[in-house]
Amino acid sequence: MPGRARGAVLLAVAVAGLVSLAAAQGPGTQLRYGVVAERSEARYRVREQLAGVSFPNDAVGSTGAIEGGISLDAQGRVITPDSRFSVALRTLRSDEARRDNYLRRNTLETDRYPTVVFSPTEVRGLRFPLPASGTASVTLVGDLTVRDATRRITWEATMTFAGQEVSVRARTVFRFEEFGLRIPRVAVVLSVEDTIRLEVDLLLRRSP
Repeated sequence: MPGRARGAVLLAVAVAGLVSLAAAQGPGTQLRYGVVAERSEARYRVREQLAGVSFPNDAVGSTGAIEGGISLDAQGRVITPDSRFSVALRTLRSDEARRDNYLRRNTLETDRYPTVVFSPTEVRGLRFPLPASGTASVTLVGDLTVRDATRRITWEATMTFAGQEVSVRARTVFRFEEFGLRIPRVAVVLSVEDTIRLEVDLLLRRSP
């Protein structure tokens, strides 16, 4: 096949693919992506200085108990009533059971407030229609509820697309006082930085 004809065929195939993708996400279409919990994890990191240790250490707790998902309209905007992620705080585990018990009883009060909830309102930098493959850097904006306080926060995130699945790595930082949390005070810990780093690694799968 001559080079010009072959190029025309390739271009036609590419255009057809884009048209099909646009049609699948066209007017009236709602995209719903739900959390695959067994392949997702949420973590906190807090820098602490332990007694008897000459250098600071990151206290890290994690859990895979994540539920929810995100819905997008035909223009790629977040459908806020249908978009929500929740993390079960009672399942948070670190390398120290005493730390976990303290956080559950005192800092987080998980008997009264068993979950943290993030309700996304915007995904900045997201191309639409969504690509079938590749990686994109985006900013997630939404409302985070910790105990009885709700604050608007942003996450710096990377999204990796693979067909019907999207992997999301998101990070954010805030201070204890922003959510009315008390900095932990225990004898074996000399100091705790007034900064909480949240990290979330999600696998989202498109619903039929």
